[in-house]
Amino acid sequence: MFAVIKTGGKQYLVSPEKKLKIEKITPNEKGEIIFDKVLLFVDGKEVKVGRPYVEGAAVKGRIVKQGRDKKVIVLKYKAKKRYKKKAGHRQHYSEVVIEGINH
Repeated sequence: MFAVIKTGGKQYLVSPEKKLKIEKITPNEKGEIIFDKVLLFVDGKEVKVGRPYVEGAAVKGRIVKQGRDKKVIVLKYKAKKRYKKKAGHRQHYSEVVIEGINH
């Protein structure tokens, strides 16, 4: 059983007990999150494709930790113009464990 969900402007292939890093989101008080934007659902012999989302399908997850990724260096450079600009960026993320897929 697996599903394709959409969150943070990206699509993820998820299955039960899978860990994934997504854009930072705020959970409810129990640390649970429900992804209701399910694009595709596959359960053995049954395949449901959404237009754009599968009705009644939801993926339940639990946030394990929140943090910041490794630093990414951003460099702008113009040849022969004495222009160079360097900056760093650390993206915030939430690590989620998928607990179940409901259809």
